[in-house]
Formats: sequence, structure tokens, C-alpha cells
Amino acid sequence: MPNRLAAATSPYLLQHADNPVDWWPWGPEALAEAQRRNVPILLSVGYAACHWCHVMAHESFEDEGTASLMNANFVNIKVDREERPDIDAVYMTATQAMTGQGGWPMTCFLTPDGQPFHCGTYYPPRPRPGMPSFPQLLVAVAEAWQERPDELRDGAGQMMAHLAERTGPLQESVVDDEALAGAVAKLAEDEDEVNGGFGGAPKFPPSMVLEFLLRHHERTGSAAALSIVERVAHAMGRGGLYDQLAGGFARYSVDAGWVVPHFEKMLYDNALLLRFYAHLARRTDSDFAERIAVETAEFLLRDLRTGEGGFAASLDADTQGIEGLTYVWTPGQLVEVLDEEDGEWAAELFGVTKEGTFEGGASTLQLQLDPDDDERLARIRAALLRARADRPQPGLDDKVIAAWNGLAITALAEAGQALGKPQWIDAAAEAARFLVDHHVIDGRLRRSSRHGVVGEAAGVLEDYACLADGLLAVHQATGEARWLTDATELLEVALTRFADPEVPGAFHDTADDAEQLVHRPSDPGDNASPSGASALAGALVAASALAGSAAAGRYRDAAEQAVSRTGALSSQIPRFAGHWLSVAEALRAGPVQVAVVGADAAARAELVAEAACRVHGGGIVLGGAPDAEGVPLLADRPLVDGQAAAYVCRGYVCDRPVTSVEDLRAAL
Repeated sequence: MPNRLAAATSPYLLQHADNPVDWWPWGPEALAEAQRRNVPILLSVGYAACHWCHVMAHESFEDEGTASLMNANFVNIKVDREERPDIDAVYMTATQAMTGQGGWPMTCFLTPDGQPFHCGTYYPPRPRPGMPSFPQLLVAVAEAWQERPDELRDGAGQMMAHLAERTGPLQESVVDDEALAGAVAKLAEDEDEVNGGFGGAPKFPPSMVLEFLLRHHERTGSAAALSIVERVAHAMGRGGLYDQLAGGFARYSVDAGWVVPHFEKMLYDNALLLRFYAHLARRTDSDFAERIAVETAEFLLRDLRTGEGGFAASLDADTQGIEGLTYVWTPGQLVEVLDEEDGEWAAELFGVTKEGTFEGGASTLQLQLDPDDDERLARIRAALLRARADRPQPGLDDKVIAAWNGLAITALAEAGQALGKPQWIDAAAEAARFLVDHHVIDGRLRRSSRHGVVGEAAGVLEDYACLADGLLAVHQATGEARWLTDATELLEVALTRFADPEVPGAFHDTADDAEQLVHRPSDPGDNASPSGASALAGALVAASALAGSAAAGRYRDAAEQAVSRTGALSSQIPRFAGHWLSVAEALRAGPVQVAVVGADAAARAELVAEAACRVHGGGIVLGGAPDAEGVPLLADRPLVDGQAAAYVCRGYVCDRPVTSVEDLRAAL
């Protein structure tokens, strides 16, 4: 018999709807039930594409005996971290403070009013060295609650007080040219020059750091920054992290050499990496970077696009409970699909060995050699992809998350402009329409939807910021006024509802009228995706260049004030401040603005294309008719002698207009 999760819209919660566990979704009813029974809350947080979430569900939550222990002693609450990032942030901070590490599935035991007193991650069904079994843990926590509840409550209260002290706003500091150069030097120290990337295993794609380094190179000519970028870009794009057949990147590599991925594919990773590779192709004319950008965009449009025009959250790490089942190959399988000659050539090209680079003698595909026959490679890739399509496929988490769709909209719009792909811009605009028309209700943004049905969870700061940035990108790519209006409405809500009233430049991740949790999260660090505050700062910089003069100064001031709160973060651990550093680079560059006016699209096409290819990262490019209604960047910028003209500005200083592609190239 299904439990309370059967009515959920989250695919992750629905995966647990038939568990014998008496699951509750997060909400006041669940907390009230814990108060009524005077029992602890067992909070389990995960997401649909999470491998170990699936493992723990199969081992423990589907087990009748374990479920009986849970039901008898706890109110059990299941949360999708992607749907409720605010809840995840609060209790992940507690988990990291208690254990020194974090991850999913996250398992927290809370007092009936929601304060954590014991936290961990995955627990096995049977004891392991240094780790109790999950049933042992359940019994121990239940007995502790019965014997010394006041002690557990006091400890939980002290933990929350400690977290409140730890998570206050950062001190103000200057982020100038010296600080940005220092961040580059620090990143160079941390680089793995052998394998590319930063740190050891596991190794995550540093998409926002790479965007910063590329922008820094563009503005200053730093050869050190560009060399890091190119090493990492090639290592990731050639490695097993990248799907060499279908395009798109996995979430991370379990090894330092990018050989074996954790096979889940997340929308946010692929959006950020599409944007970066498109910018790299634009800046360096790299055929390799352009190919990766094109294939990643095609992956988004083919495999993650929903029927409503938005983009799904992720593809699972598992297929039928087995990691990599869809993706890995043996030499014999290559020969079986191709023939002996092509199979052996493909095995050498993709690094498929008899010993295997993965499990069971199978190998991930890596592009280890530069092919000497591009047509042969294309034919072989197509054949292998057709054969792979006949294998069991990973599950799709098809909920649409506002923030991650904002990142995808930005990437497709910017890459479409930079690489001359108008169909990508059309897809970005379609997704933007869906998000604005369905996720914005009574002027406020909702976090997620599925099959066109919008969930109840309120948007957090990253939702407002990332979607606003995406709308500004579509405004630039199309010249349509509505996107600027919609974006600034989201920014006004963000500035009003999320700003810390006591600390200028600081922001909370939840609105001032959102559900009150035991702690109001406020994390400024960039991790796998931009923090809400850094995403907001980036959107404000773009809006300051695109909005009318009445709002431009206010938006820029707000962005500069926010950036000033991250100087220590940027200088000490720049790997976790990539988007902040990118925003700082855009501010130092002006940002560059290119307004192209022409009587019609055909008249201004060459100038727009040249600007899109040449403008620095974080720059603004917009084309349209002179004085187009609702498009402030085109106001008071007439044609020149009846010809289309490009106006190049940096900050508040503009050059004389130019009418030729050659003069525009020189100006940029």
C-alpha cells in the first residue's frame, strides 16, 4: 500500500512511495506529529540520480524489519534536496559540523521541533568496521531519546547556536586587480598539472573557475590563466567524464585522471560547461572546444528537454541498479557492433582494454588519440550510439528546477549567439516562456514543476538570480523587451526579500517570508553551481548595463557591494568562488557593452555576429532597431549615415560608433 509520498511531484519521493516506511513529506503536519508523539524525527535527504540513495533505499527502506523500527520510534520525513535546497542546506551544514564530511543520502535525527542532534550519511544494513548498521543506529537513538531526551535537546540547541556563529556574513574586502591576480596564482598552485583540474580524487568539473580564468585572460592577457584553462578543458573533454558518444558531462570523476565518472548527468553541470566551452571556442577558435560545446548543447536538447520546453534535472547514475551499465564497453562488444578492423581501431582510439578501466573488465570511453579519419570516427560513434540505445537506459528525473533552467537558458542563448546557432536561442526562449508563464505565481517564483504542474516549494535566491540572468541573456539574443521586464521584476523581489537588512551586500538563501526553519541558510560559496548571492551579483551586473538609467546605478552598486563581501573567500579558497571571481572580472572590464542598431535584422547581422564572437566574457551584446521600445540599451543610438552601427561602451564610457566589421573587431 503506498505511503504519503504517493501524492508527491518529486520523482525522488515517488521512488519511495511503496516503501513499508511510513514516510511523511516535509511540512507542518509532520513536525506536529512528532510533537504529538514526542518522538524524534528521522530526516532522510537525497535526490533521484544519487547512487547511494538508491542503495540505502533498497537495503533499508524496502526492508520490513527496518521499516518497523523506523515507524515505531520516529516520524520519518523524506526530502528531495533538489526540490528543497533550503532544508538540505540547513541539515548538511549540521552534518558537516558533526562529522567533518557530508553527502547523500543524508540521515539526520532531529528533536520534534526540528533541531539536529545526530547526523550522518549512508548507513549499511549490517555493521562494518567503524560503522554501525542502520538498525543498530535506530535502536541506539531511540533508547537515547527515551533515557535522556533533555540532554539531546540541549546538545541540539548548542549545535544550532554554533552554526549561527559559523555562518554569519563575510567581512568586507577589496576585490581589485591585485586580488584577481592573486586568485589566479593560488589556482595555479592548486592545479593538477599532470591530469588537469584541481585537487585529487574525486575530481569535479571546475566550470565556474574556468570561466573566471578565461575572462581574466581576455582582460589581462594572462598566459598562465589560459594555460590552466586549456589543460583542464582538454582533459575533461577527452576523458571518461565526457560522454564520447552522446555528448554531455557526468557529475564528477571518481579518480584524479578523469577516467571513471560517477555516471549521473546533471543539468547544472552541462549548462555551465556548455557556456564555458562556447566561450573558449569563441576566444581561441578551438575546433575541439566548439565540438564539445555543440555536442553538449545537442545532449541538452535531445535528452533533457521536457515536453513543456523546460529542461529535466538529471539522468541517473544507475541503470537497473548498476552503475555504468549503459555506458561501458569491452573490446569484444566493440567488435560485435562494428567489425574486427573498426572494433580494434575504436578500442585503441577510446582506450578500451582487455583489463578494463572500470569494473568487470569493461572500460569507459576516452578519446586518447587524435583520430586520423574524422569520417570514420563519426560513422563509428553513430553505430555505437545506436547499439547503446538498445541497452537499458538510466532513469530521468524530469522535474524542472527554476535555477538550473536559468543556467541552461543562459548557456544556450550565449552559446547560440557566439557560435551562430539560432535554434539554441529559440530553445532558450521557449524554456524562458515556460518558466515565466508557469513558475511565477502572483509575482513570486516557485522552485520546481513536473509535467507542467508547479510544486508548492518557494523559489530560493538561486532560482530568482539564475532565472533572471537567463532572461537577460535571452533579451540580448532576441532583442525582445519582455525578457528585460521579466528579469528586473525577479531582481526587485530578490533585492527586497532576500537581502540581509543588517549587513549591506549580504543575502539570505530564503526569502524573509519563507517557511521558518531552525536556521536561515546563507551560504556565499560557489560549489557545483553558483551560490544564490554570486548568481544575483552576476545578474545585477548584466541588468545594470541593460536597464534604464534609473535602475542601472542601483543594480551596479548592489553588485559591487555583494562582491566586496567575498574578498577573503576569493583570495583564500578561489576554487569555491569561481562565479564571484567571474562577476568581479565583468565589473573590472566595464562590463563591455555592444549595442548594434540597424534598420532590420539583416542589416545588423554581421555586426552582431562579430560582437558575439569577440566580446569579453560577461560582456553585453544586443541588436535591434534604433530606440526600440522597452530596450534601453538601444535608446538614443541612431544609424550612422543610414548604415547599421555598433556602439561599444565600457562601464559608463563609450567609443564612437563604428559601421564596419573591421572597426568593430579593432574596438573589441
